[in-house]
Amino acid sequence: MVTIVRWVAGPSPVSDAIPQIHLKLLITGLCGGPLLVALIRSRPGRISGGHLNPAISLAMWRLGVFRGASVLPYIAAQLVGPVLGVSAARALWGPAVGNPPLVDAALQPGPGWSAGGLFVAEAVSVGVLVYLAGLFLRFPKLAPLVPWLVGFLICSAIALLGTIAGGSGNPAGQFGPAVVSGRVGFLWAYLLAPMVGSAVAAAVLNRTHSRHAVPTHRLCGTHADGSALRGSGQ
Repeated sequence: MVTIVRWVAGPSPVSDAIPQIHLKLLITGLCGGPLLVALIRSRPGRISGGHLNPAISLAMWRLGVFRGASVLPYIAAQLVGPVLGVSAARALWGPAVGNPPLVDAALQPGPGWSAGGLFVAEAVSVGVLVYLAGLFLRFPKLAPLVPWLVGFLICSAIALLGTIAGGSGNPAGQFGPAVVSGRVGFLWAYLLAPMVGSAVAAAVLNRTHSRHAVPTHRLCGTHADGSALRGSGQ
């Protein structure tokens, strides 16, 4: 994602050709959404469940999809990955990544936004994502669409919330850029709000819909061997 932001929003011919910030955010979302879908549906994604987001791992545990013992190791890996990714982007693209306006793709809320407003925006956006993804997972015909749903919602969050709250929705995705750049002023909100939103959404979903112990790989719409889900008893 840092590479996408580097070319779309940072100093580049692509950025120069797109002066409007909302269009830049839309293009970033249109690149980031399909990338996320591809990662979830890749073989490693099918093996691991393709969470890539601590808030999703937490929610999947609360929804009965994921083992509680695996939540902390997954979150640790999800936090380390973005740090390595941002560091690799710095090594690849040089000062253009670390200097303004990119600053390692570290997000900040828009002018006039307080930490409280940022918290609410991040919690609500992730809560909606978790609720819809969890709802889809309860129906075999909808479960294979979860990667596409997540990709669409993340794309929409970037495009619609990018100039307001940053459109992060992923504690890990903000952790790496913030740590590498040193811009940690709002990091607590970007880390905590998605976790709160996902936990609340999972609790509401468990109260309003029957709970099913479905395997983690249902997140990618497949069985453990990669075969497609079929029928209503799976």
